[in-house]
Amino acid sequence: MIAFVTGPVAALAPTTAVVEVGGVGMAVQCTPNTLSALRVGQEARLHTSLVVREDSLTLYGFADDDERQVFELLQTASGVGPRLAQAMLAVHAPDALRAAVASGDEKALTAVPGIGKKGAQKLLLELKDRLGAPVGTARPAAGAAGWRDQLHAALVGLGYAAREADDAVTAVTPQAEAADGPPQIGLLLKAALQTLNRAR
Repeated sequence: MIAFVTGPVAALAPTTAVVEVGGVGMAVQCTPNTLSALRVGQEARLHTSLVVREDSLTLYGFADDDERQVFELLQTASGVGPRLAQAMLAVHAPDALRAAVASGDEKALTAVPGIGKKGAQKLLLELKDRLGAPVGTARPAAGAAGWRDQLHAALVGLGYAAREADDAVTAVTPQAEAADGPPQIGLLLKAALQTLNRAR
């Protein structure tokens, strides 16, 4: 089990950070929020969870240990794999997920891509006694204003100039405002990168 990785960030992509550990580049799958705090060339410490499959070894990285623990707890529910667990954490902070499960908030769970009404009801039942009560220390979920800052930071972290990031955020604002529920940072980041690639 690899509990964490520490080292300089060698590269950043929309869903992955490459951290150099002892001369080896470790590719770590991260949420947009975690990626937005990383900078190429700067030291990073990511708490990690290694997912082993027959045909792959995938390392998932998190800003803190609480997020990693929630990621692993989410996968104890039937039908939740690492990708869906990561999508849930991309939309909601650990505490926001705990609050949603504790209060039976179906709408909060259906805001996650890949979770429908029936899936949300099932998850609420299965996770009720597993996630525990909100602890009050986690970051807020991407709200109406927060998504702009997260997206801007993620684009700058990927090497774009602040002005380019501003333009891209403006370009995807209609898509974010049209979204049903909280804006999906991962989807907005992909759309922003497409507009930047067209502009170059």
